[in-house]
Amino acid sequence: MTLTAAAQTTSLDLGPARALSCRECGHETPLAAEFACPECFGPLEVAYDFPAVTRESIQAGPQSIWRYRDLLPVPSDVQSHPNTEPGMTRLIKADRLAAALGVRSLWVKDDTGNPTHSFKDRVVAVALAAARELGFTVLCCPSTGNLANAVAAAAARAGWDSVVLIPSSLEKAKVLTTAVYGGTLLAVDGNYDDVNRLATELAAEHEEWAFVNVNVRPYYAEGSKTLGYEVAEQLGWRLPEQIVVPIASGSQLTKVDKGFTEFGKLGLVDATPYKVFGAQATGCSPVAKAFEDGHDVVQPVRPDTIARSLAIGNPADGPYVLDAVRRTGGAIGHVSDDEVRDGIQLLARTEGVFAETAGGVTVATAKKLIEAGKIDPDAETVLLITGDGLKTLDAVADRVGPTATVASSSKAVKEALAGRG
Repeated sequence: MTLTAAAQTTSLDLGPARALSCRECGHETPLAAEFACPECFGPLEVAYDFPAVTRESIQAGPQSIWRYRDLLPVPSDVQSHPNTEPGMTRLIKADRLAAALGVRSLWVKDDTGNPTHSFKDRVVAVALAAARELGFTVLCCPSTGNLANAVAAAAARAGWDSVVLIPSSLEKAKVLTTAVYGGTLLAVDGNYDDVNRLATELAAEHEEWAFVNVNVRPYYAEGSKTLGYEVAEQLGWRLPEQIVVPIASGSQLTKVDKGFTEFGKLGLVDATPYKVFGAQATGCSPVAKAFEDGHDVVQPVRPDTIARSLAIGNPADGPYVLDAVRRTGGAIGHVSDDEVRDGIQLLARTEGVFAETAGGVTVATAKKLIEAGKIDPDAETVLLITGDGLKTLDAVADRVGPTATVASSSKAVKEALAGRG
């Protein structure tokens, strides 16, 4: 896919973005709707010439990811177009969860507060801004759920059409919370990897369609940097010692790492050492398996887990996740579906945060890595919670409910309370 006809007739304004650079061979190509290197077919990412940025200039910006617009591949007038304006979600000091896990200092980055209740609003906002500049008119994606919500909502807000492809087995809540925005929603027989292959075919056939995680993926992926930026800013302009990130395609983990690195190079924080840890569900853990086996290549698997938002059997950024985790001295773990449910409930009852299954994976994996001595209990740690539990109610539906059903009398209440021991 090349630039659309509209974009070819004008110069591009994508802020500090200079070119697209191959992550394998380093070859640079002009900014365009490309995702594969023309020299080696490796994946492309955005290369920058950053302007002078200060803490004060960032803090003077809006309470959204656009406070970091000088570090993102978006037009200078990005705020003049309707967008969902995600970001600046809360960072919670999680003392009760810390006590339960046996760690000294713990924070929860709660990204459930975004407009469609997941971190995907960040990446879609950047993708939409870039897609508009590149001349696209329809916003599209293949998705395991959260991205479907974010694309449908962002397109509706912008007045664009949307085309969203999902596996037909997706959780009902995520289907409904995509369909409600009125775009085209197509349920595809097969898993996410089947859906993704179909999206790649369609992207080649419809030049006006911007598939956020296919033909505009290099721009889309940069939105995840803002998670790293916000954590550092909210910690008082410093980096955490450890961070645990769920792995689906792996892009989020690599971009959080990139965000920390960029802040250090720009002098916005001291470039102190940090360790990145990855979390997967056992039923879809190809990156964790490669890490455990000491491999550099990730072998695809067929997903079988309740954590459907992480159920990508052939993760595009898998090798780069391994690089980031090994470079920083971290580790990658995986947990069973029952441990995922335990993680959801532990976070909810200690910190009042109801996470979807991906959050359960993060909490449960952190617990396992702490118990295995891989996460230092004395080092300051951040857990990324990337989606709302209201999207995956089925995961805990058979575990929670009324404590008791009682008659409408104080005596019945007393008896019920006494029965709890």
